[in-house]
Amino acid sequence: MATADPSTIADLFWRYGPMVRRRARALLGNDSDADEAVQEIFMKVLNQHDLQDGEGKTSWFYRITTNHCLNQIRDRKRRAKLLERHVAPVEQGRSSPAADQLATLRWLLANSDEREAACAVYVYLDGMGHDEAAQILGVSSRTVRNLLSRFSVWARDVLEPAPGSERLA
Repeated sequence: MATADPSTIADLFWRYGPMVRRRARALLGNDSDADEAVQEIFMKVLNQHDLQDGEGKTSWFYRITTNHCLNQIRDRKRRAKLLERHVAPVEQGRSSPAADQLATLRWLLANSDEREAACAVYVYLDGMGHDEAAQILGVSSRTVRNLLSRFSVWARDVLEPAPGSERLA
């Protein structure tokens, strides 16, 4: 990773940050996602070797912002399809959970690690055994246990944070 001069980073942020945020806002559709995208994009910029302002920097920022936002949109669609394919059929087969429980479940799946979320859907929602989930995921049964364990610990930490810390969900 290149060591960047703080004044160079600040200059790039003040010069290109507003353009990056406008582009992200236009593509992602809301302020919070745009703000997050700006942070992630500038973290990528910090990892670049040539941080000096120069010709083509505006188009470079425009391009990386567009690519980053399109990847975010694709990821949203993938997670929405996962929820629709695996959560909706389970919901139809049993009594409807409370709206807040459903919202929490969807939030957990959307914000967790993608492999852990898929594993949790197969085992906890679809009722598959570890061997069956392992076969679908292309991993070992032990990996399924590890993924479920990490998902459970993460979800518990998010839903029941330590005393004095803020709840995320």
